Amino acid sequence: MQTRKLGNSDLQLTPVGYGAWAIGGGGWEFAWGHQDDADSVAAILRSLELGVNWIDTAPVYGTGHSEEIVAQALQQWKGKRPYVFTKCTRRWEENRKVYSDHSAASIRKECEDSLRRLKTDIIDLYQMHWPPKDNGAELEEAWHAMSELKSEGKVRWIGVSNFDPAQMDRAAKIAPVTCNQPPYSIIRRKVEESILPHCLKNGIGVISYAPMASGLLTGAMTRERAAALVLRNAAITGAIVGARNAKQAEGVMRAGELKLSNEEIAEIEGAAAAATAR
Repeated sequence: MQTRKLGNSDLQLTPVGYGAWAIGGGGWEFAWGHQDDADSVAAILRSLELGVNWIDTAPVYGTGHSEEIVAQALQQWKGKRPYVFTKCTRRWEENRKVYSDHSAASIRKECEDSLRRLKTDIIDLYQMHWPPKDNGAELEEAWHAMSELKSEGKVRWIGVSNFDPAQMDRAAKIAPVTCNQPPYSIIRRKVEESILPHCLKNGIGVISYAPMASGLLTGAMTRERAAALVLRNAAITGAIVGARNAKQAEGVMRAGELKLSNEEIAEIEGAAAAATAR
């Protein structure tokens, strides 16, 4: 698979990466339901066999479980180690209720916990999962802490997720923003207005999530076609695609190699218009 450089980093990413949200399993606030761990490991391994070279996870996915499953899969993987991306600022109570914490102390603890669960000495890309809800000064506190973790060699590169241009500019005054991770699909295109142009102009990489609108796209909008369409945007470095088992990984993990014809694009656009009109 051809690769694309992620922002200001030295990371060369395949167009599609494995998304580890659903493999966190059930029983927590934003779960996608029960998930068999053996199926999860098989999905990751098959994705890597198909050429995918990065995995995106977060501690909050399954309240730690997703990171542990990623580590299990990588212990079994015999090939070149893929890049592993994770996040911070989303934590949970004993009852698994999720809350936000952007304090420097929290981010340092989260990083150590992720390193332990992932069984690694360094995280390839560490991302602020969400900006503070009040858009306050904790954004700067969190980003400064993440920059320190990079200087200390705990993480290689730092990025953001769900940030708007003004928030990216605030972070950039402290340390360069390697990438942003927004939602983007054929029926969720608001990021085309300002976020993607801002990233393109400022050399900020973009790894988009939910390219299939979290499974809502069907018919002409196959999983492969939906991810391929997202990748046509010049601002997009790569798209995050989930798979619950090895069979689901087939095909969609090679979506970056799919070249859509004008007729196919028109068909997908038509299907998207019909879906949003319902």
